Parts: sequence; C-alpha cells; structure tokens
Amino acid sequence: MATLTAAEAASTFPVFENAGRGVLHVATGSITLAANPTAADIVEFCYIPAGATIVGGYLRGDDIDTGTEAFDVDIGWEDNGVEAADTDGLGNFGVITGDAVTAWKPEVSIFLPLNGTLKTGPKSFTNKTKITGVVNAPANAGGTGVLWLTVFYTVS
Repeated sequence: MATLTAAEAASTFPVFENAGRGVLHVATGSITLAANPTAADIVEFCYIPAGATIVGGYLRGDDIDTGTEAFDVDIGWEDNGVEAADTDGLGNFGVITGDAVTAWKPEVSIFLPLNGTLKTGPKSFTNKTKITGVVNAPANAGGTGVLWLTVFYTVS
C-alpha cells in the first residue's frame, strides 16, 4: 500500500481560511500517476479549512484505464478529530470508464461530479480536513495519467 500526496495536501500548503458566509471557495489537488496504483493506495488531494461546508466539486482526469475498465477509486475525507473518516463520503464511483460519452464529455477522460453525502445537501466540517481518494481496484491496463480533484466550499 502506498500514499500519494499532492503538493496541495501537504500539511504546510497554505489554506485560505478567511471566513465569509456565502463566499464560494475552491480547493484543488492533482496527482500524476506514474505507475498503476494498487488496491488500498491512498491519494491525498487537498485540505479544506475548519468551518468549511462542501457544496460540490468534481473528479477529472485522464483515461486511467484502457481496454476493459477495472480502475475504481472513491473520494472522501480523513478523520479530523471531530468528523470521522468516510472514504467514499464524496463519491463511490464504482469502476470508472474514461470512454467518450458524446452527450456529456466529448473526449476520452474522467469527469465525475462529487455526490455521496452531498446528495442530501452540503456537508460541513468542524476542523481542517484532508480530502482523499482510496483506490479499490487498479486499472486493467495503463494505470497512468493525471487525476484532478476540485472541491467547492463555503466557510462560516
């Protein structure tokens, strides 16, 4: 098992923490997969600050898998001392296909909106929280490319 950390998920990366109810903020992080990840690998994308309420976001990236798709990654968060970890709290996507879908994304790539707990409304956090991905299954073939996570949040 490996942990892959984006520069934006480093504990020293500055996180904008200026409160502003109703002001939309963005946290992002990207990982370049140089090799096919293995099951149970953790991908650390970014942090959201204390008091953040996630209102949306998406996972984008290259077509990580070629041929018969098997790549499966969930998006969630780590325990922050108040809210318990939920490895698929923002998305349990199942096997991800990067094949082109002409009605939604006309090129070969990944574009998945965050959902999970968000399907019933925004998700609030008390403490600074790391947003992560957990690989459930490696790619069938290929397994390399960029994964990019974008999280939209407000701070109260």
